[in-house]
Amino acid sequence: MKGYEDYEKLKLDWAADGVLRIVISEPRRLNAVDMTGHRELSEIWRDVDRDDDVRAVVVRGEGEVFSAGGDLSMIEEMTRDHATRMRIFAEARDIVYNVLNCSKPVVSAVQGPAVGAGLAVALLADISVAGRTARIIDGHTRLGVAAGDHAAIVWPLLCGLAKAKYHLLLCEPVTGEQAEAMGLVSVCVDDDQVHDRALEIAVRLAGGSAEAIRLTKYSLNNWLRLAGPSFDASLAMEFLGFTGPDVAEGVRAVRDKRPPRFT
Repeated sequence: MKGYEDYEKLKLDWAADGVLRIVISEPRRLNAVDMTGHRELSEIWRDVDRDDDVRAVVVRGEGEVFSAGGDLSMIEEMTRDHATRMRIFAEARDIVYNVLNCSKPVVSAVQGPAVGAGLAVALLADISVAGRTARIIDGHTRLGVAAGDHAAIVWPLLCGLAKAKYHLLLCEPVTGEQAEAMGLVSVCVDDDQVHDRALEIAVRLAGGSAEAIRLTKYSLNNWLRLAGPSFDASLAMEFLGFTGPDVAEGVRAVRDKRPPRFT
């Protein structure tokens, strides 16, 4: 994989002619994204955009899990250290805008839980394929911070403001089947068909007119660019929350596998 040798937490290979496969790989922790993985998720899209051999991308998680969210040790470090917090803030912004601005079409294959930075990539992909029992969860408010990442920029456009508020304020999980019905994902298939269907779609995209597909993607993503100010504000509010008291209880609750008790 010439040009991609430095990636540690993303496995890359050619799934088909012109189709680059990106695998979020931390299988011991359900593909949770640590500091290295978070940085790499923000950078990979620029490399993909510059690679003339890439005509389409499939992004998935290792095994039968997409990504279980952010690593708790990374979150704790963000609460303690301003420099770390600002670095992760910049990366979180880059993850969203770099996926949007990547000229190559991106297909996500979502199995199992999809949370945090991984969920941002899954839902911002141009075409998302989810397994019926996949569990899509935006857990920000349960953690004690505002729903930042991708939430404000894409959820209201995909599923409407009423559904977005219900799921983002309550951290209510969405199955793949429910996500397709409410417009949150493009396609829902049986769990054992997710990766094959995503690859099939990516192969079709790779075989199409690269220029026509890329320019269509650019035009359609202007809807998301219009929501850029809302996204920027939500991300700032999320990271303001990492300086407050609630996030400590949120992290303890996740570690203890119990509901948080905010005061």
